[in-house]
Amino acid sequence: MKLGVLDIGSNCAQLQIVDGAPGAPPLPALAIKEPTRLAEEIEDNGALSEDGVARVIRAVGEAMVAARQNHVEELFVYATSAIRDAANRDAVLDRIENDTGIRPQFLTGEDEARLTYAAAHRWYGWSAGRILLLDIGGGSLEIALGRDAKPELALSLPLGAGRLTRAFLPDDPPTRAQLRKLRRHVRATLREISDRLRWEGPAARTVATSKTFKQLARVCGAAPQRKGPFVRRELRAADLRRLLPELAAKPAAKRAKMRGISAGRARQIVAGAVVAEQAMKAFDLESVELCPWALREGVILRYLAGLPDQVPDLHLQPVRGAARPEDAVPLRPVADGDLPLP
Repeated sequence: MKLGVLDIGSNCAQLQIVDGAPGAPPLPALAIKEPTRLAEEIEDNGALSEDGVARVIRAVGEAMVAARQNHVEELFVYATSAIRDAANRDAVLDRIENDTGIRPQFLTGEDEARLTYAAAHRWYGWSAGRILLLDIGGGSLEIALGRDAKPELALSLPLGAGRLTRAFLPDDPPTRAQLRKLRRHVRATLREISDRLRWEGPAARTVATSKTFKQLARVCGAAPQRKGPFVRRELRAADLRRLLPELAAKPAAKRAKMRGISAGRARQIVAGAVVAEQAMKAFDLESVELCPWALREGVILRYLAGLPDQVPDLHLQPVRGAARPEDAVPLRPVADGDLPLP
């Protein structure tokens, strides 16, 4: 079957189309990515601005056109924290549904952590032992820990790179005082969970899945995406400590010219680096390994495994008005090669 997953995030709306079958890995077919940049569009009252709403509607509309053209009959559509936490989220959902014919659903931060963990666990297999997972999104930091298919611990903290940039780093580049305040906030937020993780004992493998971690690892010398998903990539804490002052000293326009950092994330990569640095310090980690599979793969894998109860309140929706075969056009590949193979 051909399934679609439309992930409406803080930075982009990404449609991933996979050829899937029960018992088989979700083989990536095509993908399309449209910018949303919602972290820039949260107003003082917590609502998503009119420009942000229009950008989301345009991105979802483009994704739905692509889904129809490529004969996706049903897909999962979900929005992460930028819309989920918006003060006007119901009005935003109504407008998306009215304009595009599809209504995004929500996962809680804990659900995101569990599903992302499930993807990482499937990627590495049972021999991986106990896995500690870290994922820095635009609005939240997801953490999961476990040995089995379901994690023992799954939680979400309000430490997303976009959220923290908006709250703590208004200047570009940020001042030293702003960075100190951000570090104190992140350290205090992580303190309780770090005590819990020490109680649980060390993990056999620590993995990171987010674009923030991937771009930081690339700047520090990890292999580019074109080398494929089976190349081992890691981010070392020592390299990150050396990189952070350089990132913080540059304005976003110059960060975007650094190896591996995209223009869309250049503004918030400093906050993301602070979260990564403080998390690795709090959890006594010398390095993290980059996992190619993440939330989208976790959603599909749970569905293909016949475990819909593991994807609460997230259901397949029909794609109406599928295009005729002769009208199908190939999607352009995601620019940064973010289409992991099984």
